[in-house]
Parts: sequence; structure tokens; C-alpha cells
Amino acid sequence: MEAFCLRWLLLVWQCFVIPVWGLEFYKAAVYEHTAVLRPKTKTPATREEALKHRKKNLDIYQEQVHEAGKQGVKIIVFPEDGLHGFQFTRTSIFPYLEPIPDPNVVQWNPCLHPTEYTDTEVLYQLSCMARNSSMYLITNMGEREACELSDPKCPPDGRYQFNTNVVFDAEGTLIAKYQKWNLYFEVAYDTPKTLQHVIFDTPFAGKFGIFTCFDILFYEPAVSLIERYGIKQIIFPTAWMNQLPLLSAVQFHQAFAAAFGINLLAANQHHPEYNMTGSGIYTPLDFPYYYNMKSREGKLLVADVPIITSIKNHNLEQSDSQTSTFLPDQKWGVKQDQSDLFKNSTVSHMDGAGDIFHAKMMFDNYTFISLTGLQGNLQVCSNTFCCHVAYKHGNTPTNLYALGAFDGLHTVHGVYYLQVCALVKCAGSGYDTCGQSVATASDIIDFKLWGNFSTRHIFPEILASEMKIYRADSKGWSNNDFYMIKQGMSAGLVTAALYGRWYEKDSSS
Repeated sequence: MEAFCLRWLLLVWQCFVIPVWGLEFYKAAVYEHTAVLRPKTKTPATREEALKHRKKNLDIYQEQVHEAGKQGVKIIVFPEDGLHGFQFTRTSIFPYLEPIPDPNVVQWNPCLHPTEYTDTEVLYQLSCMARNSSMYLITNMGEREACELSDPKCPPDGRYQFNTNVVFDAEGTLIAKYQKWNLYFEVAYDTPKTLQHVIFDTPFAGKFGIFTCFDILFYEPAVSLIERYGIKQIIFPTAWMNQLPLLSAVQFHQAFAAAFGINLLAANQHHPEYNMTGSGIYTPLDFPYYYNMKSREGKLLVADVPIITSIKNHNLEQSDSQTSTFLPDQKWGVKQDQSDLFKNSTVSHMDGAGDIFHAKMMFDNYTFISLTGLQGNLQVCSNTFCCHVAYKHGNTPTNLYALGAFDGLHTVHGVYYLQVCALVKCAGSGYDTCGQSVATASDIIDFKLWGNFSTRHIFPEILASEMKIYRADSKGWSNNDFYMIKQGMSAGLVTAALYGRWYEKDSSS
């Protein structure tokens, strides 16, 4: 009997401990910052006024670095535009810009050598923050770079202006910088002449990659850093304006991290008046995040992060026979059990059909089919792209839901090709409200959602009432369809989406 008990205990230990046994962790922090804004951003300030303005934000950064240091943080990330705010013109932002030498060419520690370059007061203060706290520090700031008018790309004012992330190591040395490639209607900045894949190394967690905000929606440089360079840890400063029902910050950033099985350290601005909130430390093991549209205060998030190197970590990853960039959920100990409701669902079976209609969602014309009854199995198509859902309500339906499909080029607030299957709660009882912004729901729904995607880059989103994020119970490829399953949610379903990005068609459509 004693031997049996020992064998049983060993089996339990193997089942529950081995998935994370042997992993090492480090403490990371992201700060959702309520940037002190300049009231008149279109009117140029003097250099002295710009420094005085930025000092207000730097003082807040210093407080957060100090607090993070007390918790043993090794690396901290601040958001995009956090030092000066936004809505500047090319001229009015100029006093805020600093020259930033290329760390690949020169080695410079601003805290130890503050006079080596002129007009670098902010770089000096950031360097000293990192050095005095023995912490890697990453933030976003404006950069200027003189250019010759003989340069065919040189702007008429004789300078480039870049939206730039800077990386300081624990000694305060500037070790990397990244100039944002995909600008989001940022008239104050220039697109760099060349695409940059920026990777920096750390003694506590290996390699990190870095990109900024709108970059995450495109193959370059975001996906290529992961797929071509094998980077498993991403630094992500952002000033993200939430767009429901498909692109709220926590919703999409968690889906992006889950899709690739990476650590994503995302620091957002906190300005509810601009619909800006939502930061997180998204990892294959956990994803602590912050979303608050009511508070006016910033938020420091601190978490233990598993070290994922560019070499396969077999504690997090197992062999994957699926032709997908995804890491199947069994790799994190999630049971992949397709219940009786879903396991026999096929693309040919359809019942409980509702009405087919068209409505705009996120500026795109989706084809929808309404859900009817307590359970059903529906199909809706856009071109030859077809989406399916098998669903079962856990309570009496109280709201209108619809399954939507879209296959086409998105052209508003950016141009990129999408294939999306989305099960959404409609904002009202009319079909014209399907696809509108919704944040609350009371209907508990178990579902399997799938579609015949032509792209392998698919981001699985599950958003519940009050901006609660869920991870799929299981997901992956089955024949030519990509699917995800979720059962037993404790909060009402707002959106379940397979957000596909067909990168190759961005410029060919």
C-alpha cells in the first residue's frame, strides 16, 4: 500500500510540476503611464520649456523605477510618447528631440559621460535611473538626426525626426535603439530609411527584441523578429487607443503573445479620455494585465516572467506536428478535450440557422449570421472564406449574438489584409448594432469557432464582460481549418475571434 501511494504521488508530481520544472524566472515591470501633457501641442515650446515639461514625466518615471527596484525588478518598460505626450506637429515637437548616437557604432554611458553629446539631458537622466537602480530600462522618446540636402530622402528642414525606443543596461549604458517603422498618422516623425531588427542581450534572460505600437499589426518588423530571428521575448512600448470589439490593447496583445508562445512586455499610456489603457506582461504561463477606464492614475505591473531563449525550451514547448506558428495549449498543461458538443462539428453540418445580413465592424463590411436558440451550428462566408461556430448557451439567451466573416483589405486607419471569424455580442437588438463597441455581457456561451483560413498567422481572442481576457482551452489546425474551443467561462462572452492576418496580401490587393 505504501509503495502504491508513493507511485501515485510521483505520478501526480510529474503531471503537475514537470510543465514548469527547471524553468528560471526574472522579475519584469511595465508602467502604464498617465503622461503629463502639454496643453498647446501645435505651438512650439522653447528648449527650456520642453525640458521643464519632460521633467514632470521623468520624475514619475523615477518614482516607478524606485518602486520596481524594491521588488527586485530586472527590467522595466515605459510607454510610447510617455515623456512628452502626443498630437505634436513636426515643428512643435522639435524642442523635445535629442540626438541619439548609434549604439552599434559608439559605446556611451550618458550618466558617466554627460557632456559627450549636446542636448542630451533626457538621455542623461534615463541613464542614471538605470544605473542607480541596477535595472534595464526601456522607454520611448523623440530623436533628431541631421541630414544633407544631397540626401534624396532628407526632409526640407534638413533633419530626420524619429519615434525611437532607447534601451539602457543596468550600468546605464545605451545598448540599443529602435526607430519605429510603421507610423500611425504621426506627422511629427519620419519613417527610417531602412527597416531595423533590433535585438539586445541580457545576463538574466537572454535576448529580447523590440518594436513599437502599430508595428505589431505587420510582418515587419514584428513577426519577422520572432520567425526569422527566433526571438521569444519582446519589449513593446505603445500608445494604444482601444478599438472594440476586435482590437482592444489587452485583447490583441495577449492573443499575439499566445499565438507565438512568447513573452510580451507591453506598456501603454493611461488616458481614458483618449481611450488609452491596457498594459500587460503576457507569457505562456500567465498574463497579468491592467485595464481601467475609470481611474486617472498610472499603474506599475510587476510579474515573474519565465525565461524563454531563442533555443527551444522543452519545458514550455513540445514537438508540434501542426503546420502552424502556434504552440498548442497542451504545451502549457491545458487539457485538449473536445467535448461531445464540439468533437463531431463539421463544416457541412448546419442547424439553428438565423438570418444572414451585412454590418460594419471596425470599418469593414462583415457578413453575419444571427444565433438563435440555446444551441446551434452555423456557417457564414465572405468570398470563399467560411467561418463556423458550434455553440451552447449556459443560460437563457438575453442578448443578440452573431457570427461574422470578413476576407478583404482593411483600409481605414491603416491598410492591411484580414481574414476574421468573429462571434460577437451585438450592442442592441437590431442587426445594425452587430459589430459595434460592447464591453459588458451576461450570456455564458460554450463554443467551437473555426474557419478555412488561407493564412497561418491567426490570433485567437476571447474577451468577456468587463474586459476579462480568457485563453482558449484548445486551438490548432484540423485538416484545412483553424479552430479554437472554450467552455466553462465565468463571465459573459463579448467577443470570440480568430483574427487572421494575411501579410503577403497587404500590398498585392
